[in-house]
Amino acid sequence: MFLGSLSDRIGRRKVLIPSLIFFSLASGVSGLAGGFMSLLLIRGVMGVAEGAFCPTSFAAVAEASKPSRIGFNQGLQQSMFALFGLGFGPFIAAWLLSFTTWRGVFLLVTVPGLILSALIWMCIRDRTPAATQSDSVSHRPSEPSASIGQVLKVRNVRIGMLGLLCAMCGIFTLAAFAPLYLTEHLHLDAWAAASAASAIGFGGFAGQWILPTLSDIYGRRPMAILGFLGGAIFVFAFINTGASILPLFGTLFGATVCSFGLLSLISGPIAAESAPPGMVSTAAGLIIGVGEVFGGGLALVVAGYLIATYGIQSMLYLALGGLAIGVLLMFFLKETAPRKLAITD
Repeated sequence: MFLGSLSDRIGRRKVLIPSLIFFSLASGVSGLAGGFMSLLLIRGVMGVAEGAFCPTSFAAVAEASKPSRIGFNQGLQQSMFALFGLGFGPFIAAWLLSFTTWRGVFLLVTVPGLILSALIWMCIRDRTPAATQSDSVSHRPSEPSASIGQVLKVRNVRIGMLGLLCAMCGIFTLAAFAPLYLTEHLHLDAWAAASAASAIGFGGFAGQWILPTLSDIYGRRPMAILGFLGGAIFVFAFINTGASILPLFGTLFGATVCSFGLLSLISGPIAAESAPPGMVSTAAGLIIGVGEVFGGGLALVVAGYLIATYGIQSMLYLALGGLAIGVLLMFFLKETAPRKLAITD
């Protein structure tokens, strides 16, 4: 929420490169942690670095994109999180564990981040403030950068913050508790549960790329409404699916396509196109920050309480409720897609 706005003032590279280096080194140091508290502090540093990198990288991609391809480009960028972090990540970690310890795995994954830091230093160039403001995603005329208070006055930013919170209810609840639901409530064995739960990673990859890409063509508002509605329908279907792997995989895949697609759509093109000139990273940071703190933090606390009180299956109704509320919120979203605005004009 705070470091995202810093890159709007000092440039993308000055935030991207240090944040990625700190993230990578903190990952490696995690393997040297001697106890819970030291590991917790190290992972906290990783969270700060990730929080600085994400909105800044989204803004950099938006500024490098044609207005008609922002959804496609930012969707492709963000889909890598689900594909490698939740899809291939566990398999990569398991393969690495075949010849090293978990501490060694943390040390090894430092290397790609340092390589990418060097590539960013070589490839990404900061645009001048005038270029960023006159040639930015919405081609608005050059004017002084807005303050954070002014960014919060933009209706789409406020709706995006609430909308991402609702989407995060679906994302984090399903990602954190679906495997437990499959094993504890439906009594699937480990292999069957893992097979069904893999839909989270691969569905997330598909959704984070497809939904923003379609929004380039059909508009941000219609696809946001469809995303929340589809997510709610698939979560409801998942709740009412028995212990059969294929239906579980299919409904969970559909739910995560929609939920992760909304994450990419709201924090990507909607944030970029709604932001005042020169404040793209600030807008994305505010939207992502609220979604992470409340959707990724508070929602899990609520889900834990519901599970302890009413059983593991009750957490699915939290995800369903969040997505259903999101449908209503998106009707108040202002359309920003350049192609749709051109047709309207």
